[in-house]
Amino acid sequence: MGGAVSAGEDNDDLIDNLKEAQYIRTEKVEQAFRAIDRGDYYLDGYRDSAYKDLAWKHGNIHLSAPCIYSEVMEALKLQPGLSFLNLGSGTGYLSTMVGLIIGPFGVNHGVELHKDVVEYAREKLDDFIKNGDSFDKFEFCEPVFVVGNCLEISTDSHQYDRIYCGAGVQKDHENYMKVLLKIGGTLVMPIEDQLTQITRTGQCTWESKNILAVSFAPLVQQSRADGDKSDTVQLPPVTVRSLQDLSRIYIRRTLHNLANEDSQGRAMVQRVPQKRKRRRCRRRRINTYVFVGNQLIPQMVESEEEEHAEDEHKEAEEDEEERDIGDIEILKQVNMLRDQIMALPLPESLKAYLLYYREK
Repeated sequence: MGGAVSAGEDNDDLIDNLKEAQYIRTEKVEQAFRAIDRGDYYLDGYRDSAYKDLAWKHGNIHLSAPCIYSEVMEALKLQPGLSFLNLGSGTGYLSTMVGLIIGPFGVNHGVELHKDVVEYAREKLDDFIKNGDSFDKFEFCEPVFVVGNCLEISTDSHQYDRIYCGAGVQKDHENYMKVLLKIGGTLVMPIEDQLTQITRTGQCTWESKNILAVSFAPLVQQSRADGDKSDTVQLPPVTVRSLQDLSRIYIRRTLHNLANEDSQGRAMVQRVPQKRKRRRCRRRRINTYVFVGNQLIPQMVESEEEEHAEDEHKEAEEDEEERDIGDIEILKQVNMLRDQIMALPLPESLKAYLLYYREK
């Protein structure tokens, strides 16, 4: 599934194409997609395919097409502080983007069938927190992943504001999914070859809307012999953040706001010097005369004259090569938050904690 938009050269180029095709329609979804480089979730040797609008699978690792993730993110209508459950959380790519929007006071849980994929997702999450260029620009709700079959979730589990299922749901399991949703919540899942948005409007009332025709592999049903007990999945608990963690959140928020205020009115861009078109000239020899003693002697001298009759093809090639790139602006990659934290009169260990132990 995919191929709805042109391939990009990099992550930003891909997002530009998704915006142009109206798959990405809101600023917060765009910011989340730009912050998480899709290529970082590909195995080495496969990154060249990361920015195509195509699904990718290698062993148990799977990523849906970018156009699908875009529609899912828009349909979930995410807001700060919401709880989110990702059924079939895979690499954690979608869960990480969701965490950037729901923020530190949200809940971000994922259930994945394959243990090796959960380990892969945790590695990618850790890499984003430690090394992601955009991590310090957001307040983040870290995803928590558990191994298990999402059709075997404990019946006494808590409910969520937003749920996404990344595998095809049979009609028989539709009500099972709905029970996990809070009143007023939104569930997005593929059912009967349609990506469907379901809103719970009351205790027993629902509204459904088809978003997009899709083709997903079906949910895996656990096979067991008669009499065998099912492996019930216990979802992660919803815990209250510690005072230490809350302090880190609010210190970082305060410093971030101060950095933003300090940067207002300053030139935070660096202009690239404008390239000028070269005027193509040719040299030709002309006759002139000079006085030598009392005689006029003809002499050949060189003079410059602007060329007007060059071959159009060659002129076009040079114009392309020396094109005027104008007023391109590149934002300075300055981590103001890190600078603010490092300037605090605190022990180095506490600074490291405030920085999430990031090294850059």
